[in-house]
Amino acid sequence: MKLLVPVKRVVDYNVKVRVKSDGSGVETANVKMSMNPFDEIAVEEAVRLKEKGIATEIIAVSIGPAACAEQIRTALAMGADRGILVEQDGVVEPLTVAKLLKAIIAKESPGLVIMGKQAIDDDMNATGQMLAALMGWSQGTFASKLTIEGDRATVIREIDGGLETVSLSLPAIITADLRLNEPRYASLPNIMKARKKPIETLKPADLGVDPTPRLTVLKVEEPPKRQAGRKVASVAELVDKLRNEAKVI
Repeated sequence: MKLLVPVKRVVDYNVKVRVKSDGSGVETANVKMSMNPFDEIAVEEAVRLKEKGIATEIIAVSIGPAACAEQIRTALAMGADRGILVEQDGVVEPLTVAKLLKAIIAKESPGLVIMGKQAIDDDMNATGQMLAALMGWSQGTFASKLTIEGDRATVIREIDGGLETVSLSLPAIITADLRLNEPRYASLPNIMKARKKPIETLKPADLGVDPTPRLTVLKVEEPPKRQAGRKVASVAELVDKLRNEAKVI
């Protein structure tokens, strides 16, 4: 079975995000960029499925600027077999990503798509669900455990009330949650081997998709700084401040 794993280039999770001075977006110039952590978990799960003999090939896909090849190389070093880069500068919205992935699925015919549940830059949590809808495939979102037997996948999902177990028919879309696994560190020999693995470069037009954004960002601003706490002398004073100053009761 062939696996498709989308990976996104985002500001590294250890970096403090700064808003541009003109409020047009987040500063990315001279900032460390990495693979989206949830996508890293998805890559790890795909590699484990291959190690178990369930998967035969892993294709890492990234959509964005040419620099996204760096994140594909990271996935290749972790164990993916080849990469596909859909080169597109500027904002690429979840619906556009889903349409591009649909076109790649039609081209590659994978049996399973494993992806992060959301990206840490926009927190949209939409691409996996949109892709499942466009494909008409089963979906198992927020997966904390994945088991594949024959043509069915069993997914334990993390939901508000606890855990939910669903059985899906393949092909399917799986979105990885934080507790699905712990990604491995790529060894130096694998990093060297990844340099020789192929990466195919495409444009959205090659896949018949118009990448023009449908949304316009009006302004980006940092959240207000949290005010320092204050001590009160009595419960009555606390209630008074909650009612008249904070206006929460």
